[in-house]
Amino acid sequence: MPRSRLQALLDAMPTVRIGVVGDLMLDRYLEGDVERISPEAPVPVIAIASERESAGGAANVAANLVALGAAVTLVGVHGDDAAGKSLLGCIAALGIDPGHLIQVPGRPTTTKTRIIARGQQVTRLDHEVTTDLQPEHAEAVRRGVESMIDSIDVLLVADYDKGVCHPALARHLIDTARAAGVPVVVDPKQRQFFDYAGATVIKPNRRELETALARAVSGEPRQLEAARQRTGAQHLLLTLGADGMILVSPDAAPRALPSIAREVFDVSGAGDTVTAWLGAALAAGANMQEAAWLANLAAGVSVGKRGAAVVTGKEVVGHRS
Repeated sequence: MPRSRLQALLDAMPTVRIGVVGDLMLDRYLEGDVERISPEAPVPVIAIASERESAGGAANVAANLVALGAAVTLVGVHGDDAAGKSLLGCIAALGIDPGHLIQVPGRPTTTKTRIIARGQQVTRLDHEVTTDLQPEHAEAVRRGVESMIDSIDVLLVADYDKGVCHPALARHLIDTARAAGVPVVVDPKQRQFFDYAGATVIKPNRRELETALARAVSGEPRQLEAARQRTGAQHLLLTLGADGMILVSPDAAPRALPSIAREVFDVSGAGDTVTAWLGAALAAGANMQEAAWLANLAAGVSVGKRGAAVVTGKEVVGHRS
């Protein structure tokens, strides 16, 4: 992509309006050092030196968009617990209006606690429930999406199988967006994988696609095109970790996008970065090939950072250079 075209798209991103719906999470990081083994069991004893919290899941997608200057409307649920209060604080710090965030009494806020020693993740503790939302809360999510659909340029769906994007809601999101002429970018997991037919682009990783199709994915062009058709999406963007991405579009040969990461420090949140950059680029006027190229470039920056970090336009320009 010519530098002038890249800069034009980046300059347009602060003017776009993007809706994000999906599973909200709180990311917690406990960092410290290891100097001894526990006398109780053969495990390291980590002396915690610092703690931090950040918005995760769909909220991390929103955080990446805010870093690009986009106007973001976020729809999702949180619990009436301490983690929910912390998550709301993280979202408020991003400058995002909490008006479409729905509190669900008795449902714990999805929380991922990563314990890190000497720069390496030792373990992760997940606190969550994954059952579908009760009808009244699912209806509140639907109303939130319907109220914003006429004021956004792109809708991003961040589905982590935590119960927000159940099948009926998944179909409603696609139908509502298509009726309004709004492109839809979907980051799916497994339970609702084939409920997003009609999306503009669906963005699974290799494991997710293989699980959904119940077979290995070799990368052979006809197989990839068959997979795209099976998803029902206009485009399939298959992420391959260290091997980059493959864009599968109708009436075109699959296009490989090799990874351009200079170093891989932490893959946490890289998928959120890709989703955000895809949506921001499309909203700014990029075609699908340009959007995928930009998202791949942003992913190369993201994996060089610790934790679920955001990627700015300035960093992408520097990485391209």
